Amino acid sequence: MIQCTKCEVSLPVELLNAPGLSACPQCGALVRVDAFPALVNPPASTQEGEKLVTDTEAGCFFHPRKKAVVSCDGCGRFLCALCDVEIGGRHLCPLCLETGKKKKKMKNLETHRELYDNISLSLAVIPGITLIFWFLTIITAPMSIYIAIRHWNSPTSILPRTKVRFIIAIIFSLLQIGGWALLFTKWLT
Repeated sequence: MIQCTKCEVSLPVELLNAPGLSACPQCGALVRVDAFPALVNPPASTQEGEKLVTDTEAGCFFHPRKKAVVSCDGCGRFLCALCDVEIGGRHLCPLCLETGKKKKKMKNLETHRELYDNISLSLAVIPGITLIFWFLTIITAPMSIYIAIRHWNSPTSILPRTKVRFIIAIIFSLLQIGGWALLFTKWLT
C-alpha cells in the first residue's frame, strides 16, 4: 500500500485520488496521492475455456482439451472462449487477427497513422539548421505552414498529443519566410 513519505505509515484508501492535499492520520504531514484505480480494485476475472467432457465435443484448435464455443469467421477454426477475439462483430482467431494486421485488411484495426506534426516540424527545422541545404527553406517553409494549417484537426498519434509541434513549425517557418523577404528586399535595393 502507499506510505506517508514522512512517517512511513500506510495511508488509508480514502486519501487516494482525493482533491487537494490531505493530512496523514499519524503525523499530520500534508500528502497527496494520485494513483491508478487498479491499485485498490481487484483484478478483473479472465475468461477461461471449459474443459471437454466427452470426446465427441469439438475442441479448440489451439487448446485441444478446451471446449470450442465459436468458429473463426476468417478461417473456420474452432475456438475456445480464451482464443476468441471479437472485433467489429466478427469472431477471429489470433492467427487471423495477426494476418489481418500484417496485410492491413482489417478496417477496424488501426495499424498506422501519419504524424503530420512531425512532418511539419521536420520541414521547418531540418533544412534551416543544415548549412548545406539552407536555401531549401524557401520551399519547405511554406510547405510546413500549409501542412500545419491543413492538418491542424487531423488525428495525431494514437496517444494524445498537443499542438505544440505545429505551433513551433509555424513560428520557424514564418521566421524563415521573413528572412527570405528581408534578403530579397536587400537584393532589390
